[in-house]
Amino acid sequence: MSAFSVPNARYPRNSGGPRDRREELGRKRATTISSDGKDHATGRSHDSATFANAVGYLRVSTDEQADSGLGIEAQRASITAAAARLGLHLREVFTDAGVSGSLPLADRPALLQAVTALHRGDVLLVAKRDRLGRDLLEVAMIERLVKKKRARSLSAAGEGTENDEPANIMFRFLIDAFAEYERLMTAARTKAGLAAKRAKGERAGTLPFGYQLAEGSRQRLAPAPIEQRLMARVRELSALGRSLRQNAETLNAEGWRHTLALSVRRTPAPR
Repeated sequence: MSAFSVPNARYPRNSGGPRDRREELGRKRATTISSDGKDHATGRSHDSATFANAVGYLRVSTDEQADSGLGIEAQRASITAAAARLGLHLREVFTDAGVSGSLPLADRPALLQAVTALHRGDVLLVAKRDRLGRDLLEVAMIERLVKKKRARSLSAAGEGTENDEPANIMFRFLIDAFAEYERLMTAARTKAGLAAKRAKGERAGTLPFGYQLAEGSRQRLAPAPIEQRLMARVRELSALGRSLRQNAETLNAEGWRHTLALSVRRTPAPR
């Protein structure tokens, strides 16, 4: 049975009298609440007022939305079940849809909102730890910000987030390291696969300007005659040392669309 630490909220703040001292001691001590809703330091059950609030965070990247079963609704169900099991009040849920775990916090608006919404004693609840990110440094920075809010992050899957015992801290580090490793390996495999397709003259992602799919094929590329003529004309004009603006004006006068012409110089042809 996994245990999860939340700050003691049994005594109201600023109540005066003997309770002040007990509250101060309560803030220094963590009450260990397990999934059966008992304080194993005393053996007594607690009602929901004793437990912390939770802020949920969900994330899927573009690739995961297409290929993985761990979608938004699956994550929502996971954190909802975990909150109920641990007696946490799930106050808010924030979602980053189609956002890579490698991005910094500044580029993940929902995660930034979730961290901002945390109060002292709250829990940032995720379905799995890699939802926080797949970059060791970024995850460490997120954890630091959560701690500055006097809150903590918790994975519905456990993953060493139940407490800060040395073994669990090491386990979290390994989880984060493997998440980054998996991201890097996926990127390397994708890059190698695209390079192999280009080497065979096959489509790799969007169609490059000047090419179209060969007749009867969904992969093989063939030259697009009109775009090839436009590319040849742009090369002729560029060889004269003219600026892009001058080229665009000439192409416009000749009846070409300059937005396409300008893109020619930036679009690599298949090798």
